[in-house]
Amino acid sequence: MNIAVKNITLNNEVFTLTNQRVAFWKKEKALILSDLHIGKTAHFRKNGIALANHIMKSDLERLSFLIEYFQPEKFIVVGDLLHAGDNSDVDEFCNWRNQYPDLQFYLIKGNHDRLSAALEKKLCLNFKSKILTIEGFTFIHDFDQTLPKFQITGHIHPGVVLNSSVKNIRLPCFVQTEKQLLLPAFSEFTGLDTKNIPKGGKFFVFTDSEIHEI
Repeated sequence: MNIAVKNITLNNEVFTLTNQRVAFWKKEKALILSDLHIGKTAHFRKNGIALANHIMKSDLERLSFLIEYFQPEKFIVVGDLLHAGDNSDVDEFCNWRNQYPDLQFYLIKGNHDRLSAALEKKLCLNFKSKILTIEGFTFIHDFDQTLPKFQITGHIHPGVVLNSSVKNIRLPCFVQTEKQLLLPAFSEFTGLDTKNIPKGGKFFVFTDSEIHEI
């Protein structure tokens, strides 16, 4: 797996964006991502839609590679860790999570994160809330206009359309504005929203091998 990186500065702090759908905050040793949607493939299979489980396995293998690469102490998921409650995919995620007992696991609850007490315990969370503030940065699943601090968000699954004479290409991206860093969906089994992304921002578009500002 190839990791391409792009450093940006947010409120005088350096964050590293990657083409593997995560950001890394070196000062806090925090790996930051959003929208894993664990359990989505199992949910589809349960409802009669035949999907191979290699999709989630691929996401977890990518996460393991990123943990080895960045050596984080914090693992911050900015919402929608889960897709549809507890199922066999969640069991697989928990087995994966148990490989990293020293990694502090922070979940910022998203609209899909419906957690029972039993499921919360099963996930081995160190922190769970709808909002988290660290060093002047607010982590929240969906952007909130009423909050004064710079926000790191997910939820939208942002993408852009690149036009060419041959065909239009849709690619995932990060979006940076004066008040927000919008993260791409980590899971590749998600759609792209090219219409509801913040206006007037910088777009960091990536492929399997590159990341570029456009």
